[in-house]
Amino acid sequence: MPSLFLVALLSLFAAPTAFAGTFGFNGKDYNVGTSDQWASGKPTDVTASGRPPFDGTDTKCYLAQFFNAVYVLGADTANPANIYIYDATAKSWTMQTITAGGFDPTSFEAILDHDTNFFYALSKGDLWSLDMESLTAAQSSAIAWQDTGAAEIDTTNYDAVMGIAQNHIFFFGVPGVAAGNAPIYVIHFGFWQEGAQSFSSNFPDSHGQATSFFVDSSVNAGVQNEIAFIPDDGSATYIVNVDTNTTQTVAGPSTVDAKATYFASETALVQLASNGALIWFPYNPSDAAANAAAKWSPVTALNSVTGASPAGGALSGGSSSAAGGSSSASNTGSAKASASKTASGGISTTGTTSKSGSSASPSTTGKSAATRNVVRGSGTVLGLIVAVLSLL
Repeated sequence: MPSLFLVALLSLFAAPTAFAGTFGFNGKDYNVGTSDQWASGKPTDVTASGRPPFDGTDTKCYLAQFFNAVYVLGADTANPANIYIYDATAKSWTMQTITAGGFDPTSFEAILDHDTNFFYALSKGDLWSLDMESLTAAQSSAIAWQDTGAAEIDTTNYDAVMGIAQNHIFFFGVPGVAAGNAPIYVIHFGFWQEGAQSFSSNFPDSHGQATSFFVDSSVNAGVQNEIAFIPDDGSATYIVNVDTNTTQTVAGPSTVDAKATYFASETALVQLASNGALIWFPYNPSDAAANAAAKWSPVTALNSVTGASPAGGALSGGSSSAAGGSSSASNTGSAKASASKTASGGISTTGTTSKSGSSASPSTTGKSAATRNVVRGSGTVLGLIVAVLSLL
């Protein structure tokens, strides 16, 4: 059976706000166009040479928001530590040699900080970092993972669930942490915030998936301030706002799948189910009532490539989710700092960029004065690419 590598390609600079595509289906890559074409559009073959074999069992994909580069990890079993780089401007692939050292490239969860272009990964109890500099293609010298030290959370039997917003890494479902709370790592200052941040009591202390909603680069320098958390039981989708420390509760995915992966743009949340099918949820960042009434729908055009259909019920255990949702909030203080990182992102080809430093003096306030990147978009959109490997 073929390996299927699905990509949600989400635009941050133009409407409609989302693109979708596939990497690695029968050795080919596809673009399925903007979200208004998802119901009936025809996929376009965008296969380029030098692409990874996509034969890994846990492939992860991240976009360097300010460099138009996509970094693909775990896509080559012959080179498990190396990272494939897709230059979204040149539409070309190269492979970067990575020195793993004590880092285990087969067992980790990670985010990519869009300010510093550093990976941060939790693996076997330690937090690791990897500086991707401003790479849009592989360089001749290897890059090494660095161990930043033991995580200051209980990682015993913890299958990490990580999200990025307002310059923090948020950890969901951590053992011993109450529902509605998330421990925080401040990227630029390199420290763990004392005590978990409270958002509300309604999202569960359980395993699930998390993904950030992206923001147009003209707004707050493109720094995300909301994270979607979907528990494995699919009972609801919890959208956490880290500026106001509030939580919206909206519809859980119509396909309940503990092995699903999720991606988000500014106004779309996409589920890639373990059977290869895609569904999406329209999100309005300024209208909680609309979100409460919104429903999940299939990405029919992309599903036509994969041959998969949304189950409309449970996969890998669980039960069907309700079609609607409700909104709730809890004001509990502030959780901010000044670095930001993403598991996905978008950029204009004509924008200008700057890269801020990766460290500063520790602070007990959870805030920093590190410089954020600024992109001036001209309307030329490459968009946002995120992906995961699903073996059919």
